[in-house]
Amino acid sequence: MEIRGHDMDIIRIHDIKTSCIIGINEDERLNQQDIIINITLYADIRKACKSDRIEDTVDYKLLKQNIITMVKKSSFFLIERLSERIAEICFENPRVRMAKIRVEKPYALTYARTVSVEITRIRSDYDG
Repeated sequence: MEIRGHDMDIIRIHDIKTSCIIGINEDERLNQQDIIINITLYADIRKACKSDRIEDTVDYKLLKQNIITMVKKSSFFLIERLSERIAEICFENPRVRMAKIRVEKPYALTYARTVSVEITRIRSDYDG
């Protein structure tokens, strides 16, 4: 699938703050840690721009809830794997053609505010 910027619209979800078990260290496997998720979705939402109907766009409220539900139940070792799982959820909506996911793990490193992983995926990454 060719991704062209001029035929895609952008939906951004900023700073979803939630928590989960994440990390490889023993203490990280005992208690949930805060994580912050930022999502940029590239989709063709021209139909919704004209129809004003939620069915014609990406329901970002539902998407956010599905992501939070998954994250709270998760216990991945790496934020890389958590990022990938979030991307998979984004592509459950057929209108999403590309997604950028950034997951931050605040206070993971001493003397650093946060550490993050950002991934970019396109729909063909998940097509059989």
